[in-house]
Order: sequence, then C-alpha cells, then structure tokens
Amino acid sequence: MQRISELERSYASKALDGQFKSASSYKLVGRLETAFAQKMNTKYAIAFVNGTATLHIALEAAGVSFGDEVIVPPLTMSSPAIAVLHANAIPVFADVDERTFLITASEIEKQITQRTKAVIVVSLYGLMPDMDSIMALAKKHNIAVIEDDAQCFLGKYKGTLAGGIGDISSFSFQSSKHMTCGEGGMVTTNDEDLALKVRRYSGLGYGAIGLNKGRITKDDIQDPSYERHMVLGWNYRMSDVIGGVALGQLERLDELVGARKHAGALFLDALNDCDWLTPQHTPSECEHAYWAFTAKIDSAKVSWHTFRKKFAEFGGDGIYGAWQLSYLEPMFLGQNFLGREKILQMSGDYRYEQGLCPVAEQLQPNLLQFKTNYWDTDDAQSQADILKKTINWFNQ
Repeated sequence: MQRISELERSYASKALDGQFKSASSYKLVGRLETAFAQKMNTKYAIAFVNGTATLHIALEAAGVSFGDEVIVPPLTMSSPAIAVLHANAIPVFADVDERTFLITASEIEKQITQRTKAVIVVSLYGLMPDMDSIMALAKKHNIAVIEDDAQCFLGKYKGTLAGGIGDISSFSFQSSKHMTCGEGGMVTTNDEDLALKVRRYSGLGYGAIGLNKGRITKDDIQDPSYERHMVLGWNYRMSDVIGGVALGQLERLDELVGARKHAGALFLDALNDCDWLTPQHTPSECEHAYWAFTAKIDSAKVSWHTFRKKFAEFGGDGIYGAWQLSYLEPMFLGQNFLGREKILQMSGDYRYEQGLCPVAEQLQPNLLQFKTNYWDTDDAQSQADILKKTINWFNQ
C-alpha cells in the first residue's frame, strides 16, 4: 500500500485539465465536501485551506468575539490556542487527565467565567474525550463546543464518529494526518445556521455563496452593480487540485486509518508486562484512531532520552516528544501576539506561566510518541519488535 496512489493523482490531474476555468473549478471540492459529510455522518462539511483556518472560522461562527474567553487544552499542537488569538479572543488553559492525556469536564468547569464563550476539545493522538460530560457542562453554561479532530479520523465515542458530537468540528489534512493533501482541512456540523456562517466567513463574506455553493458565479461577478461582501470574511477556501487529492484520500480512508490502528495494536501488545511504560488509556466507550501511539515513561527508572537512544540503536524510527505546552511556548510567555496582547491587558490579569496545568506539565516531558504511519504491515511489525527488544534490554 502507498500513501499516495494513482487515484489521488488522477483526481489532481482532472483538476488541472480544467485549466482553472470558472466553469470547471471547485467541482472536486464540492464532491469532497459531500462525500466527507456522508463519511462522518454529519449534515454539512466545508473545505478549507488548512486545519488552523478551520478552527479560526469555527470560533467566528460560534460567535466568539473581542475579549471573549475560550478554554483550550495545553497538551497539543498550539493551533487551537493560536486560532483563539486569531479570533481576537483569550485562550484559557484547562488541565488534562493523567491517564487519557485529554481535557476533562471537571477541569473545564474550573476555568469557566462570565467571559467564557467556547471550549475547544482536542481528540489527542486519535482518542476522543468524554464528550457526554463536556456537552452537558457546555449546555449548562451556554458555551459552544468545538471538536479538534485533526488526529482522530474515524475515531469513535460511544459509537458516534468524531466530528458529529460538538457544535462544530475541525479536521486537518496536513501531511502527517490520517488523510492528507499536503495542507487542507474540513469543518463539519449538523447545525444549518453554523454551516452557513462557516461557508460565508471562509469565503470573503460573499452573499451569494451558500450551504452548497462555495464560489460566486461568473454571472454574479460580471454585473457592475453586484454587491459582493455582506460581512467580514477570510479567504480560506480550498483549491480544486488540493480537493482532488483529498477526495482520493477520503475514498481510501478506511485503508489509511486501518494501517495506523494495526500499528497501534502491535505497539500496545509490545508493552505487555512493562511497568515503566504506560500507554494512553483508552476508555471502553472509545475507539482509538491511533494517529500516534503514545506512552508515558517512568523517568525514575529509564530517562526519555536514554530510551529513545537505545530504541534508535536497535533500528527504531525516531520517537517524537510531546509538543511543548502551549502556554510555555515563547510566544505565550512573552505575549508576542502582534498587538492582541492589548486585548488581554484590557480584559484582566492574564498570565501564561509555569504552574497553570500541573498534570499536563508532569506528562509532557515523559511522553513518547511512536509513528503509526506504516503502510507496509511488515514495517509496523518490525518497529513493534524493536520496541519489545528495547524494553527487554532495559529489563535485564
């Protein structure tokens, strides 16, 4: 199996054959959106240029505005917190569970204030949080729930696919994700009003676009009296070439996700009888999509760097560390927000510093992220065998 097949190439070629003429452009993106909504069992899907723009527009559609607070987890790539700043709002960090590594309703509730407008819940490494408790809390406090499912294609919570529980959901097609077109993303929702806002805000605020219409027509733009922009919007639309590649990947998604889940299962099996490597806990009601296989190392027994070095010596692929916690990145420590720091200064005493999320701070330096994107099952088995060999070496 190959990451990119002839199917993706044929769709991209079809888009290029259209010479980017207005009459032929956006057809593949339209097909992608329809197929993606069907695959994820949602009513609406809107394609984007990348998976950070998706989060930004999801926040705008949810009504997040100047000075609002949005609760986010710190243990993830920083795009959720950055998207909050893009929306001129204030990121507020809630701690995570020590077993699942995920944001929880109890930690979210500690951070809710009168300014709280939304929460972004991240399905980290391919595992969804406890969505029932989060949705109940959000309903109680009238805040929007945005799923960040960039790492959770076909993951499930109580039988429901990622992307269909929160008010709005965001997917990324960046190169490391389950399906990719290099860059790209998708927003899903079951709410018609939110879907229309997402479509309009991502398309320069054009009045003529709609739920199933992502571009204005030639008849529209040739009229000298045509009024285009009904509301402030951004140009976050996906091109048809990218859409063609994504469409091909979507049609192969079960195969692509299946390869990662197979690798995840092999790695999990390799950890049997190891008391100093603890895998991310998967609750019984969840189905893990294994964007990565992640385990916490007991650094009192074996250090992170020592384990990684020995794994590589035995032929293992590189092990990734967890991202630096978002609020400990230099940008947040120095509040280098291109002027948006003034929003925080006007709104209250907001500080990003050590100690905000103790559990996340304890977890982050001890997480080992193993790749699962092995398209040859023999390669996945080989890496799992090397993992087992490495564990046995330290257990001598």
